[in-house]
Amino acid sequence: MRFRTELKNIRTFATPSIHPNIYPFAPSNRELTVPRELTAALASLEKIAWVRLSDDTARFTVIPDMGSQVWASIAMDLIFDGHIIQSAEASNTINLELPLQPLQRALRSALNSISATLRLTKKDGLPILSMTITTTTSNAAAKSAPAAAAPAVTASDDPFADDDDDDGFFQPEHLETSLRREHEKIITQDIPVRVLHPETVEMIMQPKVREPDVHIQLPPLLQLKAISDRFTKLALASGAANRSPKLEISANMHGSLRLRITTDTIDIASVWSDLENPELDPAQLDRPLEQHPSTKFRDAGPGRWATVRVDGKDWSRVLSVGRLEGRVIACFADDHALILYVYVPHYDDSSTEDSVVTYYVQSYSV
Repeated sequence: MRFRTELKNIRTFATPSIHPNIYPFAPSNRELTVPRELTAALASLEKIAWVRLSDDTARFTVIPDMGSQVWASIAMDLIFDGHIIQSAEASNTINLELPLQPLQRALRSALNSISATLRLTKKDGLPILSMTITTTTSNAAAKSAPAAAAPAVTASDDPFADDDDDDGFFQPEHLETSLRREHEKIITQDIPVRVLHPETVEMIMQPKVREPDVHIQLPPLLQLKAISDRFTKLALASGAANRSPKLEISANMHGSLRLRITTDTIDIASVWSDLENPELDPAQLDRPLEQHPSTKFRDAGPGRWATVRVDGKDWSRVLSVGRLEGRVIACFADDHALILYVYVPHYDDSSTEDSVVTYYVQSYSV
């Protein structure tokens, strides 16, 4: 098993986000925002991700004990370049269990570096991702002052950050040596990982959800998140919810989306209209289009809504996927589940199909 890559444009990685795309990185700045923002969105839900790397695809899976699940399938060409991957499995597949926050901190420490490499290796018999970072300092500065720490990044810098982020839990450890020229400094950071057996990963199955009753393109997620967070805080302030309030999200097949919070003391709603209900591809359906549930909801008129009830705090974390700035289609299985499909475009090749990040959000009963 072998994995090695060089990281470039490090500044693009080192922002208020996390980065589990521990594979080949050498794309442009625009491409690098994809792994940076993807890992930020994943880490808002859980500290651990399962990563499956192969010749063509990088798959990321997050399944918290409670809350929404994420299944992402990203084309390697979108986020990686010049990588080396070898294993005995088909398509050179490597399965890893990856802690997201330590990787984030390693990337942040490379903020002002001139180069960085990442490779899968072992230390004391245990697998690690070893990041070697090369930075530059002037001789005068090196003699007169200690090395400056990487600038702190606060939640205020990130509109999609969550109030409960415990970003300071892991403290980075630096191993520094002076090699080559005097003004270059080498920093090595080791990120512990687990290499998973293929059979273990095959047991992880995506949830099965019935055909959606309503599908609609969501409004800008930053706007939706701001209103959702405001509703959640109002419910908490009213004292009606001991834990996290439940938001009611509804949509119809006539371009409308409704967000509502109801307690004993408040009942408020916000409605978006003129949104797009994307057309279904009949070739992808297991039944005639006229028999599809969404057709029945459309025929029933704008008063026919599909509704789910979601945990307010979990929903806020889900909306952090807005960092990716992709098109988001919400599929409502009435009173059952909400599935979000986030389509990440390939900026350098418009002919390539978009990569997809899928969120499964369970609906709570009344």
